[in-house]
Formats: sequence, structure tokens, C-alpha cells
Amino acid sequence: MPEEHRQPEGYHAAWFSSAKKKGYSGVATFSRVQPLAVTFDLPDPAFQGEGRVIHLELPEFHYFNIYFPNGQKDEQRLAYKLGFYDAFLRHAEDMRKEKPIVVCGDFNTAHKALDLARPKQNEGTSGFLPIERAWLDRFIDCGYVDTFRHVHGDAPDMYSWWSFRAGARERNVGWRIDYFFVSEELLPRVKNAWIDVDVMGSDHCPVGLELDI
Repeated sequence: MPEEHRQPEGYHAAWFSSAKKKGYSGVATFSRVQPLAVTFDLPDPAFQGEGRVIHLELPEFHYFNIYFPNGQKDEQRLAYKLGFYDAFLRHAEDMRKEKPIVVCGDFNTAHKALDLARPKQNEGTSGFLPIERAWLDRFIDCGYVDTFRHVHGDAPDMYSWWSFRAGARERNVGWRIDYFFVSEELLPRVKNAWIDVDVMGSDHCPVGLELDI
């Protein structure tokens, strides 16, 4: 990757990739504001090494950029995903004692039937299992807000990921699995949230959040 893309002028760039498998997962965060601190991974050693978490401490809030695990491989991987969810929530709650939380990323779970095109056909698929969706319920019950739904309510047919197979994107057979959540004390600062469904180049599309800070 060219250096101008790795370190764009005017931005602080943070990159994190897997230490276990070359080319596997990885996240990057670019900020025009100089972070107070940048850390990587979750504190729990059981969920380290896959290049999934960048945490920026900013003056007004803690910002997490996370690529949550996929649980489709097998039961062991599903258990890892659920354990990762719990480890993240514990860490977020610790950090929240200091200042509010913003977390963005591929959560790899569609929360409600409204969040995927074919909920009935996927009731037994990781990414829409009751146990995964129940964790998102618990996350929200802890005081974290799905900003897209906060702004747009039950707007239908809004997805952020489509399989490359069978022309899924052209037919909008997708899933909404990429989110911006904020802890509820930041809710008055939320001005807009959106999904850039027209941006191509990946099986995902960008999601956005505007805060008045």
C-alpha cells in the first residue's frame, strides 16, 4: 500500500493487523485530532492477537474501532465470538467510568429481523442466532445506542453487507451488521447517522456518524 494511503497527510493513522495469521482481519483508524492515547487489543489475553481492536482515547470520549469475530466456522468459533463480545463489554464499561464510549465496526450480527433481507432463512445461521442477538439486546440494555436506528427508526431494506454470490447486492439481499453505537450519555450529541449504500469496492459499504462535540 502506498505510503500516502498508509499515512494520509493531516491525519493521525493507527494500524493493527493479526499477529497469528498474515492477511487475516486487521483494522485501521485515521483521526484529524491527535489522540491522547492509542491502545490495541482487549485487555483479556484470551482475545488478543487477531488484530481486531484499536482504541483511541480522545478528549471527549473513548473511540473503539473493532472487527468482531465471525462465528460461522464451528461451535468453537461461535463461543470465541461470544466471549469476545463479553470481554469487550467489560472493557467498555471500565472505560466508560472515565468518559463516554463510541464504538464502530463490523459486529457480525444482525440485531433484528428488520436488519437482514431474509430473516426466516437465516434463523440457524451465525450472525442471526438468538444467542448473538440476545447479546446485542444486553449491550443496548447496558446503555449503548444503535445510532442508525436512533436517527432513522425502522427504515427498511437498509443493509451494510452483501454476499458476493448470486448478485446479492444488485438485489439488495443484505445484512446490517456494521454499526456505530454510543453510550447513552452522548445521545444529545448525535446529529446524524447513515449508511453509504452507493459506495462500492467491497462486500461491505461505509457507515457514518456525526457528533456535535
